[in-house]
Amino acid sequence: MASDDKKNPMRDIQVDKLILNCCVGESGDRLTRAARVLEQLTGQQPVYSKARYTLRSFGIRRNEKIAVHVTVRGEKALEILERGLKVKEYELLQKNFSDTGNFGFGINEHIDLGIKYDPTTGIYGMDFFVCLTRRGARVARRKVRKGRVGFNHKVTKEDSIKWFQEKFEGVVLAQAL
Repeated sequence: MASDDKKNPMRDIQVDKLILNCCVGESGDRLTRAARVLEQLTGQQPVYSKARYTLRSFGIRRNEKIAVHVTVRGEKALEILERGLKVKEYELLQKNFSDTGNFGFGINEHIDLGIKYDPTTGIYGMDFFVCLTRRGARVARRKVRKGRVGFNHKVTKEDSIKWFQEKFEGVVLAQAL
């Protein structure tokens, strides 16, 4: 039957999607420039996010566009993630990983990703959020014959940390230095 040296391909962890978020905190010219940066980085049209409620202390109103985000999948997601992790020097904190097996981090300057600096655009920071899954996760989301993903097949925090360390030779620190 199955020998010990063969690995189950259904157990392999893969990147489902990479979400890049750039929150400017105000609408207008700065937001459109941030959208241009995301479009330059991914080659996709970014989506604008609106404020959920008014915060006078921050100077934002309800339904005002304050951020842009883009979802990247496939090989392009892995390539952009590699560039983002290179900026972080492949070091993440334990708290960057969620219990559901996803992880995220932020960078302060988009020019570290290899985009040429443009004085008219300025410098923007952004958040990276990575969703990890195993093959077969679609059964929980499909419309017909919907099923459940078993507990052993879900990606845990330990699984995602192990995947990060093996895939990128990354370092996971217990707390910030």
